[in-house]
Amino acid sequence: MTTIDSPTAVGSGNAATDKFKGARFTADTSPERLSAIATEALAGLSALIHRHAVTYPEYRVLKQWLIEVGEGGEWPLLLDVFVEHDIEEVNSTRFRGTKGSIEGPYYVPGAPELPAQCTLPMRDEDRAHTALVLRGRVTDLDGAGLGGAIIELWHADDEGYYSQFAPHLPEWNLRGTIVTDPEGRYEITTIQPAPYQIPTDGPTGQFIEGAGWHPWRPAHLHLRVTSPGKQPIITQLYFAGGDWIDDDVATATKPELLLDPRLDDTGRKVVSYDFALDPEAD
Repeated sequence: MTTIDSPTAVGSGNAATDKFKGARFTADTSPERLSAIATEALAGLSALIHRHAVTYPEYRVLKQWLIEVGEGGEWPLLLDVFVEHDIEEVNSTRFRGTKGSIEGPYYVPGAPELPAQCTLPMRDEDRAHTALVLRGRVTDLDGAGLGGAIIELWHADDEGYYSQFAPHLPEWNLRGTIVTDPEGRYEITTIQPAPYQIPTDGPTGQFIEGAGWHPWRPAHLHLRVTSPGKQPIITQLYFAGGDWIDDDVATATKPELLLDPRLDDTGRKVVSYDFALDPEAD
């Protein structure tokens, strides 16, 4: 009998936090802008406290919970689930290309480079599932193919686990960096992921349970699409008719990002999706 070590919230959270901390992000935010944002945020919090007559016991529980979020490494999870969709929406309004979506906490750079027609790295037990073939083109806004464009693709397995965040999975399982052909075409063979619950055994899960919400995300593929001189796309592709499509805990689904795979003569699920990239923003 084989025992599988399932990921815990603290394990996944700490892994996501460590990877994020290593990137060392910066932002050119002036003191005036920081002051304006912070002042408005604090005013909103003050209004909420007065409107709901927040008690001292509730305040102390909040402080304790915030400490636990940090100790559990769950800030990336909490913010990506409940905040990032608004950040993405605000920052995508000026672009005309393919719709974006949240990146989430499970992106890892450096996945193996693969040719335009390829199969993602996977285990034998993954290969036992029905193959999913995602094909299409990467173009500019006028439809011209972008040869050599980079598609970084990652997704959960059929049990909802991501490699590098679940100890029983190989390092690059279901992750790849695909280079399009000279016409911008690609064809990637993988498997259809499963819907999954975000980790529920940590403080984020306690918050969701306490509020009477559910922790489910619909099945999805993550993609980062880049090409020199073009605005990168970070998005997710979902599956029409799937569970939780209309009730995603991360509020990240969009009608433009739905796939509807069909079985071909060989028994594979096949679907096409093209990515149109805007010119690089100033």
